[in-house]
Amino acid sequence: MRQESWRYKKLASNWRRPKGKDNKMRKQVSGVPRLVKVGYKGPRISRGLHPSGYNDVLVFNIRDLTKIDPKKDAIRIAHGVGNKKRIDLVTEATKLKIKILNPGKIEAKKLPEKVETKPKKEAESKVETKPKKEAESKVETKPKKEAESKVETKPKKEAEATGKKEVKGKSSRKKVGKS
Repeated sequence: MRQESWRYKKLASNWRRPKGKDNKMRKQVSGVPRLVKVGYKGPRISRGLHPSGYNDVLVFNIRDLTKIDPKKDAIRIAHGVGNKKRIDLVTEATKLKIKILNPGKIEAKKLPEKVETKPKKEAESKVETKPKKEAESKVETKPKKEAESKVETKPKKEAEATGKKEVKGKSSRKKVGKS
């Protein structure tokens, strides 16, 4: 890839050999894109594929899923697709067993399943029986830091009664005039 072609639109991304005197790419300095050499390409079979081995196909709506082969292709949901349509795409793709490259935190809508009701006696018996260790460990105890951090402080009136007076600045002294 041509150096800094990602930065400027006027530079095409095709390869040009760096020829500058102080060019860091030519000098092969670390932290700069690698210089193309023999053996730079990957295997012909895997060129242009996603690292997972699937073809990367951009999808905008549910109709686009019909064109996809689940064995060869994986979908990437477009950036402009909203949350509502994204959920529909994810559910439809999971039904068709298509790999999704960017599902995000959205899970497929789960179809409502029949919930089996248990007899009340079995449910109550499970709630009442708890291990003793768990019940005992729930006893609240104060951390040691809270107990140590509380320092007893006396109010000002009690401090004055014990004979300790607070010393104030020069303004508390009375000035004696010469006569």
